[in-house]
Amino acid sequence: MRSGVLLLGATTIALVASSAANAADLEPEVKLPPAVWDWSGGYIGGHVGGGYGRTSFSNPYGPSIYGDVVDTPVFVAGGQLGYNWQKSSWVFGVELDASGVVSDGTNTCLAASGFVVSANCKAGPNVFATGTGRIGYAFGALGRTLAYLKGGVAWQNNQGDVVNNNELMGRWPQEKTHFDYGRLGAIIGLGVEQALTPAWSVKAEYNYLHFAGPSVATPPTVQDPPLAIVPANTTSLSSNYHIGKIGLNYHFGADPWTAKWSDAPLYAKAPAGAPPIAYPAGWSFEGGSRLWLSRGRFQWDDSVTPYFGIEDPDVLFSRLTYRGLDGLSGELFGRVDSPWGVFLKANIGLGRFDKGYLNNQDWGIPGYLSYINNASGQGNGRFTYYTADVGYEFLRGANYKVGGFIGWTYYEQSSDSIGCTQIANPFYTCPARPGTVVGSQNTQWNAPRVGLSAETMLTDRWRLNTDVAYLPWTDFKGRDNHLLRDGTTFFDQRGNGGGGVQIEGVLSYFITKNFSVGVGGRYWAMWTKKDSEVTCTVCDSARNSAMTQSAKYSMERWGTFFQASYRFD
Repeated sequence: MRSGVLLLGATTIALVASSAANAADLEPEVKLPPAVWDWSGGYIGGHVGGGYGRTSFSNPYGPSIYGDVVDTPVFVAGGQLGYNWQKSSWVFGVELDASGVVSDGTNTCLAASGFVVSANCKAGPNVFATGTGRIGYAFGALGRTLAYLKGGVAWQNNQGDVVNNNELMGRWPQEKTHFDYGRLGAIIGLGVEQALTPAWSVKAEYNYLHFAGPSVATPPTVQDPPLAIVPANTTSLSSNYHIGKIGLNYHFGADPWTAKWSDAPLYAKAPAGAPPIAYPAGWSFEGGSRLWLSRGRFQWDDSVTPYFGIEDPDVLFSRLTYRGLDGLSGELFGRVDSPWGVFLKANIGLGRFDKGYLNNQDWGIPGYLSYINNASGQGNGRFTYYTADVGYEFLRGANYKVGGFIGWTYYEQSSDSIGCTQIANPFYTCPARPGTVVGSQNTQWNAPRVGLSAETMLTDRWRLNTDVAYLPWTDFKGRDNHLLRDGTTFFDQRGNGGGGVQIEGVLSYFITKNFSVGVGGRYWAMWTKKDSEVTCTVCDSARNSAMTQSAKYSMERWGTFFQASYRFD
């Protein structure tokens, strides 16, 4: 596997080295007329996007051993309405934006002591709304590329729960609180917008949103030993989100069916050797390789239902969180475009990692230990993945392509857990020496994708590609092996439903007519329903049978990649 990654890396480097020498062969570029496009006026449009957020919970019981931050993947879809004023090449504007949000996030919170039952915190927004001012600069051929900054106020509706985990093996009434609130905050962002026709423009945008407060109630919980009730309290929340979007705008006053400019094409007809038309009308293929530097995370929650007679699947008996899984992967990718607007695109990759941590948490285990947290390192990590899509370009011109697609994604990951250190409860010690392999985890994800893809030439050499995909359903299966039990113990994991989001953007530079290099970013997240299943086989020496409980699974992987590609027209 390691040799496969190195081979793909060598391919990328070789392509860069072999084509850089041809850069000087390009003929001088055709000089274009001065800017004639005016961004002034009103517009309305829609957008899709995705990214991740973090909601922090303060701990009223003291400094936390672990947790208190909920990672929340988000998919957004909505619309925007705005107005621009242009003076020379500077563009000023105002914009209102509203989005519906699909989100999912849980983590441990309020874990100040191994002697107190901590909680399972859930948080996620369902609505965003923003009001911003924009300042931008129009550049490129005929001033049809706009780079801008934006800032203003934001509003979110955030909802979730604080749920006590397993209290004394179900012998104590479970407590929980719920919150659902709206909150004002702030937003800053940046983006690039490209005028496609007199009526239509496409934009790629990054937004950072921040929301402070409020305080929400926490339930009373159990301390043991000594056995006592810890009274109800409050926790303060704060949220931050990083979101990327693709947007399509209609500009008022222009014919939406006009596909051509009245003044001149982006690239004037010119002698041989001039910059090529970016997207020819016939068949074309582009393919290449990438190196992806990424960080991964996997979490599975083992509910008390139905074994302990508690009906709430949010009450946990155990949680395993794999985090900081830093890896390097190599991949191949390609895209075929037809004369009829139909396109096919795909990528396939494989990678390795030898970094990361596992936190194996348990609540209310026999012996009435309130909370334990075993920490282990990660090694021998491997991951493979692919995506495959078919789509149709509903907007297409000499320097842009915008289309929708449907497809499929697959992701598999495995690693070993090494060593064991108890970080919460001194009454429990890990039965493993440093360096001992104590367990392993394999995960496999399958999901359909539906999304939007946009490409545009910002100038005659610079190109921007963006993809946003929503995963309406996921199928998951995995196996966790516990290697230190008296009997051979493994957990078969199955889940479906849920959802996910996959988003990426690439900025490329054409060194020659057909060869380009680029840098990009990518974020993937998937999750199942909370009433998925886990079956434990031979859980201990006294229970030599299978036991099925409710469970929930989630994964994330994100990072930066470098690519080299070649286009055949």
